[in-house]
Amino acid sequence: MIRHEHVYIDGAWVRPRTADVAEVVDPSTGEQLAVVPSCGAVEVDLAVAAARAAFASWAGRPARERAEVLHVLTGAVRQNADELAELVRLELGAPFSLARSEHVDVPVAMLEALLQLTDEPAEEWIGNSLITREPVGVVAAITPWNYPLYQLVAKVGPALLAGCTVVVKPAEATPLSAYRFVELLHDSGFPAGVLNLVPGRGSVVGEALSAHPGVDMVSFTGSTTAGRRVAAVAAQTVKRVALELGGKSASIVLPGADLAAAVRATVENCMSNTGQSCSAWTRLLVPRSDQEAAAAIAGRVADELTSDMGPLVSQTQYDAVQDHIRGAIEEGARLVTGGTGHPAGRDRGYFTRATVFADVHGGMRIAQEEVFGPVLVVQGYDDVEDAVRQANDSPYGLHGAVWAADDEQALAIARRLRTGQVDLNGGAFNVSAPFGGYKQSGTGRELGRFGLEEFLEIKAIQFLE
Repeated sequence: MIRHEHVYIDGAWVRPRTADVAEVVDPSTGEQLAVVPSCGAVEVDLAVAAARAAFASWAGRPARERAEVLHVLTGAVRQNADELAELVRLELGAPFSLARSEHVDVPVAMLEALLQLTDEPAEEWIGNSLITREPVGVVAAITPWNYPLYQLVAKVGPALLAGCTVVVKPAEATPLSAYRFVELLHDSGFPAGVLNLVPGRGSVVGEALSAHPGVDMVSFTGSTTAGRRVAAVAAQTVKRVALELGGKSASIVLPGADLAAAVRATVENCMSNTGQSCSAWTRLLVPRSDQEAAAAIAGRVADELTSDMGPLVSQTQYDAVQDHIRGAIEEGARLVTGGTGHPAGRDRGYFTRATVFADVHGGMRIAQEEVFGPVLVVQGYDDVEDAVRQANDSPYGLHGAVWAADDEQALAIARRLRTGQVDLNGGAFNVSAPFGGYKQSGTGRELGRFGLEEFLEIKAIQFLE
């Protein structure tokens, strides 16, 4: 069993003053995997104080010097990719191949792309005004359990490059990869206090960081419900808040598109990471005349994927997904494949079935609420206007897809979708493009230049003409 007894504050691994601990469970077995400290307000105060003390010196360094240290860290993450992937496999239950490719290699690519922004102009003139960009200050980075290393890198990388100092609170369920990342950061030459790690419960550590007067910005990824709480608490000190929250993304297949290819890609996207992705395409919209064919293809692909999926992260998440599946059946959705319970031969742990529903309409709970599990709904539409209406009929607006006979036709529909990202005909994920949502999917953007700008303040300095 893995046991961490220290937290990372002011450049050192120290024992927390609280004796409280949290158990990390192996989702594949349901058995205890690790024990880590569960910090309290005292540790938060110490970490924030360390970050504040380190801020002026770190922010005052030239961006190129900050990038040099970040470059060393990037190399260390790359060199220890297999170890990090194994930790993600253990704490999240992701198959090793997925843990390596999506949970580690993508963050490495994100860091490499970020380092290309070192020479971005920091100042510009508008008339007699010099416009400067300066680090926002001390950042609280509160990360989710579904992409523990990815989201840590998406916040910490640009914050550090911008000149901010950071206090990290990893998700209670998946703190192990964060611990190893901070160990690598410690060995990479970052000054004391620039980054601090305080694991603990969201209701304690997350709440304390969001309310703390010494924190200038909170960058949070998680559920919309928790995001609302973070925003409300942070508003008391009027600090900057960046929120990356839930999604219920639609994949629209237009007449003339390759139906089989579009459906397969949509199902694979929906079921990836066992459906535990805020950006998953969980609503498949097809012409009504193609609904039966699409449902049949989706069912076959889902059956293929079930045996390769990892478990859900916890008993709580398993129970929530089961409740959504039962609710959809009770509402009258037609079960194409999957359903409640464990897949055959996988009774231990939190494994669930890849599930597809048809005959779903927008008024159903399964079409509106984020399941955060491997559950796809197939919805028919009458015409293109109806497809756009249904796609936008959601409190969320994070991701989406359009499949068409040509990109020009797909682009015309993508422009009408109220969502932060849209993939056209299988367009690949871009680590330099901004990621974030409309509506209740959050505020702000991550990745690339736009993600870096989230951590910068803008100042106008007027000169006498």
